[in-house]
Amino acid sequence: MQEDVLFQITKDQLETGMRGFPVGYCTTSFVDPIKGLFYRGKAISELYSWEPERVIYLLYYGKEGSSQDITHFSDELKKRAHCSRAVIKHIESLPRQGHPMKLFTSALLILGMLEGQDDYKEDSLNLIAKLPHLVATVINYHAGWGETPAPNGEMGYMENFASMVQAPDVKEDELAEVFRLFNILHYDHGGGNLSTFVGKAIASSLEGMYGSICGAMCALAGPRHGKANQDCLTFVHSVMDEVGESATEEAVEALVRKRLDSKELVYGFGHAVLRAEDVRATIFYDYASKNFPEHPLVKIALMLRTEGPKVLKENPKISNPYPNVDAMSGTLLSAAGFPFPEYYTVLFGLSRSVGIAIQTVYERCQARDGKGTPIVRPRYIYKGS
Repeated sequence: MQEDVLFQITKDQLETGMRGFPVGYCTTSFVDPIKGLFYRGKAISELYSWEPERVIYLLYYGKEGSSQDITHFSDELKKRAHCSRAVIKHIESLPRQGHPMKLFTSALLILGMLEGQDDYKEDSLNLIAKLPHLVATVINYHAGWGETPAPNGEMGYMENFASMVQAPDVKEDELAEVFRLFNILHYDHGGGNLSTFVGKAIASSLEGMYGSICGAMCALAGPRHGKANQDCLTFVHSVMDEVGESATEEAVEALVRKRLDSKELVYGFGHAVLRAEDVRATIFYDYASKNFPEHPLVKIALMLRTEGPKVLKENPKISNPYPNVDAMSGTLLSAAGFPFPEYYTVLFGLSRSVGIAIQTVYERCQARDGKGTPIVRPRYIYKGS
């Protein structure tokens, strides 16, 4: 670990989004450029088959729990899982206009106002436990799908969520498994992605957990961050519309070349850290190939997986021509019976709030021998006109 490396800041490094500048420690996860995402030192390729409660326990406590530990932890989450009727009432009085992420961020503030305890550790566990009920309420209300059922104490974390989301014409067991996969693969992704950094920066002022996560989700809502999975699905649809459901690999390759020649974006490829196919994308591709091989969108996405990098590799300026997680996540959700892309960023937020909450507990309660990190205060250099 290069802890003592000194950096000399140059003019060329200003106004570059602070990319690559170390500012602290992340105890929950890291991303290897080739091997991909790790939670607490364990590869996501090992963890994706676990139950959500087991993965959350690992992230929260920094160690793998015994079966007894996981049972106790699951029971604890279930005790905390219900949002109060007052919270639900206030959410259902909000306007439905605009992207549902606006509703989600508002719901987080309402939950904090009515149920926050001004204790980062307690609030983190309460938030993690209540997120499925809160997010299901937001989606059902925004979509007009009716009243949200209360959490069922006999169901697991994401089984409960799938049962509470009242989407029409879904196979609940099938969708619950895809929701589980999506949830686990998006819990955490290092300490410096925008939403995580923003949430921790807000908490550095000693703002509470709910306000900090609200700010993090506002960052996640932007099209350069959490909206990418929605944009990628739109892209896969546009490819299918242009080349047809019976397209060949040659036709898909030609379309990618055409878009690049026209200076149009090709969504779902590249990553700030990764230099190989995102392992999370690989997991999604494998699941879709096994369970939905004849779905038209899956067929197109699988051809983009091979033809996109083939073309992108020809450009020496592209450091990572391989698919990222967003390339397949929206397609898989659609194939599993949830073709509602306006809610994909909310699903991302449901998951990522878990990792950000746990990282916030570290920075506020454990960092610097329990003193916590100081308030974030980067230096800006005056530039006259």
